[in-house]
Amino acid sequence: MKRTILSLITICCTSLALQAQMPQSYTLKSCLEYGLQNNYSLRITRNEEQVSKNNATLGNAGYLPTLDLSASYKGTVDNTDSKVRATGEHLKENGVFDQTMNVGLNLNWTIFDGFNITANYQRLKELERQGETNTRIAVEDLIANIAAEYYNYLQHKIRLNNFRYAVSLSKERLRIVEERYHIGNFSRLDYQQAKVDFNADSAQYMKQQELLHTSRIQLNELMANEDVDQPIVVQDSLINVDGSLNFEELWNATLQANASLLRAHQNNTLAQLDYKKVCSRDYPYLKLNGGYGYTFNKYDVATNIQRGNLGANFGLTIGFNLFDGNRRRERNNARIAIQNARLEREQLEQALRADLSNLWQAYQNNLQMLNLERQNLVAAKENHEIAMERYMLGNLSGIEMREAQKSLLDAEERILSAEYNTKVCEISLLQISGKVTKYLE
Repeated sequence: MKRTILSLITICCTSLALQAQMPQSYTLKSCLEYGLQNNYSLRITRNEEQVSKNNATLGNAGYLPTLDLSASYKGTVDNTDSKVRATGEHLKENGVFDQTMNVGLNLNWTIFDGFNITANYQRLKELERQGETNTRIAVEDLIANIAAEYYNYLQHKIRLNNFRYAVSLSKERLRIVEERYHIGNFSRLDYQQAKVDFNADSAQYMKQQELLHTSRIQLNELMANEDVDQPIVVQDSLINVDGSLNFEELWNATLQANASLLRAHQNNTLAQLDYKKVCSRDYPYLKLNGGYGYTFNKYDVATNIQRGNLGANFGLTIGFNLFDGNRRRERNNARIAIQNARLEREQLEQALRADLSNLWQAYQNNLQMLNLERQNLVAAKENHEIAMERYMLGNLSGIEMREAQKSLLDAEERILSAEYNTKVCEISLLQISGKVTKYLE
């Protein structure tokens, strides 16, 4: 019985250990979801957005009054020397100890200050909306970065498989040459050349393993995995590109939905509100103050021994700032800030148009190259098969065989690069047009 229990425990522990060692399997969508939940930079940006939301309150803008509770105590010790007017008598008192105690509520409320409070509140709400925009920009940047690195990892994985295939071809060629060299069909030069080619392909394969490892660490870092060395298995085996994008649709979407343009528009609104705050000083201000409290006085020498007062006080203050020496300068600077905000938005729109045009041209060229390289790959595979048959029959030299093998590998490399470059252009185009979140669908 004990042996059975121990066996079950051993099996369970072994199973758990194997599960712990199994690499995590990811799709692009699962990578994005995990990264959006855990990425440190995005979490910091979301916290900053929450701060801007917390700041957008009526109290922070100045709409609400301030109410203070205060208490105080005061004591005086005096020596007095007085003369009675009627009799001319001198009265002297030493060590006269008087005490005063106060406790009360004090209310101060700015009712009107030339629309400054209104502008403050509008500015805080605009900063809240800008915080949301900043979070959206951070989300879109993260989606684009993870998507690009995901396909970069997939590219390195496919390239590693290609190099592994190249090593197997070189190894087979080395075996054939070695056997024929021993029976005298091939020279030592042929044998040494096959060995050099095999070592070169093996070194290239080892270098590609390093690149794949680097990409895996980068992808884990973007997703904020606790273990950046965690193995990753991607479920995709091919880089599928979308060839249906339309330039006009992308540009119209950019004008309507680009987050950077939206933030530039918000900066322009903030500049106008700053100008409104400066102009508010041209108006009068009205303030309300009031209080309710209790005052207790205790006299050492007086007609009354003590006195207590309980009551309220209130008042209104109206004023007008006639001159402060800075108003004209601040108003002129505020106008310039509005103009700069407008110019920055126009500059950004032009830069986005330029980026979109450049990316679109690269996207179109890569699509054409991809179609061309697919045709070349078919021809390279056929050429390699013919070369291998002739090589096995002894009708083709080792150098010519190597050339056919290299042509096949180069064709596979070019088509892989074209697929990846097209995908990167696609991701960038969707990011500029505000559509990059489609990868979450």
